[in-house]
Amino acid sequence: MRIAPVPALPEIRLYAAHPASGLWRLTHPEGRAAGPEEEGTEADEDGPEPQPPYWAYAWAGGAVLARYILDRPKSVAGLRVLDLGAGSGLVGIAAAKAGASEVIAAEIDPNGVAALGLNAAANGVTITVVGEDITAGPPLPVDVVAAGDLFYGQDLADRVIPFLDRCLAAGINVLIGDPGRAYLPRSRLRLLAEYQVPDVGQAKDTGMKPSGVFSFEPEQPGGGLRSSP
Repeated sequence: MRIAPVPALPEIRLYAAHPASGLWRLTHPEGRAAGPEEEGTEADEDGPEPQPPYWAYAWAGGAVLARYILDRPKSVAGLRVLDLGAGSGLVGIAAAKAGASEVIAAEIDPNGVAALGLNAAANGVTITVVGEDITAGPPLPVDVVAAGDLFYGQDLADRVIPFLDRCLAAGINVLIGDPGRAYLPRSRLRLLAEYQVPDVGQAKDTGMKPSGVFSFEPEQPGGGLRSSP
């Protein structure tokens, strides 16, 4: 892995993937995609497949949320912040640099947990890492939950949204960064800011895409957003 400034976020440096990093080994042990005929074979008996290395890339949702926090430090300054599904720790690092009193990062991939520690040290910040899925339980004792790019899959969205609802019920502010993934709960969002940032797998010559930072809002019993006071 090579450490380098994050595109659109020169204040932060991360260990990131590059062509010679060999991260394909983490996508599949044999360096190739498993075919349907391999399902249920002895590979399953050797333990779970390695998680794709999401933590090795700056996703648009995390990048836009980190940019927002650095540009508006009052959104987290002096507050306890949870970086949910932290990946590389980009959002948590931004929160720490912006003056958060405490930053907790929740990440289930052991490789991601290791990357979080390295990235935090490289940026001179302290982050407490929780290496397990916390979405089934009660909210942690924080003031702000930051969720960057967690709505790319239906199963994940189905776990995250009820957790975020419990956070709102506990009086926790929820910030979401997302470029418009398929399962983004658009009816529950209030746009706070929009930035042009690169996304994972985006070719350099295609330019950057608009991504939004949103406030996740309570839902009325009959649907829709609850009006702000």
